Amino acid sequence: MTDQYADLDAALDRVVAAAKAHLAAVKAAQGRVDDDDVWQAYVDLNNASFAYDEQLLDLFGEVTPWDVESIDPDEAAARFNAAAGGLDGTGSDPHPQVISVRQRRDYRVPSVAALLRVADNARRGLVPEDEEAEPIESVGEAVLELLQAGDGSLSSLDVPELEPLDGLLTVSEVREPLDLEAYADEDGAGPFTPGPDDMLVGRLDEHPFLPDEEDDHAGHNH
Repeated sequence: MTDQYADLDAALDRVVAAAKAHLAAVKAAQGRVDDDDVWQAYVDLNNASFAYDEQLLDLFGEVTPWDVESIDPDEAAARFNAAAGGLDGTGSDPHPQVISVRQRRDYRVPSVAALLRVADNARRGLVPEDEEAEPIESVGEAVLELLQAGDGSLSSLDVPELEPLDGLLTVSEVREPLDLEAYADEDGAGPFTPGPDDMLVGRLDEHPFLPDEEDDHAGHNH
């Protein structure tokens, strides 16, 4: 073996040594997810693999199957210490507040009859075969039925029978988490009303394009 490949051989030796050290640390940790030795060994193995891959590419244009990026050891140590502090409860948290995300999205209903049919089909899929599904009689019931069928996800309202209008999403830091028992079932405003100590971090405005507007917008780009 010529000297021109000595550095590459040494890089591979470092990968092997780092892999053995990582395995030894994992065995010693016995499954602890916040073990400092395992994390350090992981960073060493990652960076050794990255260095070998780079040298192999430079010399021969070949690559390894390891898709890794270099990790800054100092930054890795700082992130580990922060995570470990949260896991064992000894770390200090500069933001003890609860984060509250609130969203409103409005829709236009082009056809009430069409929406009721879609919601009725969604309800029938949730009702046992030996039971009869009750008819849906209002737009509100129809939308609620679609949400229930979609496990509460707003994506369940992405149907042609509902045209999205402007929406709004806010992120706030609050002192106390939501207490559902503190509000009556018919109270739709209380749970969304900011408290005196709540701090609005920011808001995102939604301006969805309707199908004809999207065509116009695309035409302007050409």
